[in-house]
Amino acid sequence: MRAFAKAILISMLVTVAIMLFTNFIYFFPWYTTLIVETFNVTQVVASDNYLKEEYKDDVLEKLKDRPIYRKKADQIEISVKKRDSDTDDHSAEGRDASLYEDLSEEEKPYRQRGESVTVKISAVYPLSIKLWGKELEREIPVSFTLKTTGLKHYKDLPYYEYLDGYEEP
Repeated sequence: MRAFAKAILISMLVTVAIMLFTNFIYFFPWYTTLIVETFNVTQVVASDNYLKEEYKDDVLEKLKDRPIYRKKADQIEISVKKRDSDTDDHSAEGRDASLYEDLSEEEKPYRQRGESVTVKISAVYPLSIKLWGKELEREIPVSFTLKTTGLKHYKDLPYYEYLDGYEEP
């Protein structure tokens, strides 16, 4: 009887392990998509030194329409920061650059060429297993962060102070 109970227990554990393994098979393309989209956003951010709201909305819609993100589509977030801190007052997101020309340097969403900007995309991976007709689900928050360097030169921001050894004429 003891051997039979051990066999049942081992078969149940193997079944759970196989189900977890199949869930992780889906995790790798899910995470790879997150990495690729973060890289694409950093390329756009590098060209303008900030993220325009229109492009952010397009990326969010594109991610929400993908089958592997539909289950937790409302928990996808894109954040672009001028500084490494997590406070919202250093966001590098905005509209057209011409709207910000009269604001102070800290109020502008963009930075000068050569300054770094951090892009982070966060999402929740739904790890779920169906055992004996009951769905067990665990939400795993995952994010991917990349730093990029701005390439655009803004004439309304000071530039000479960023060059080492150069004195303004």
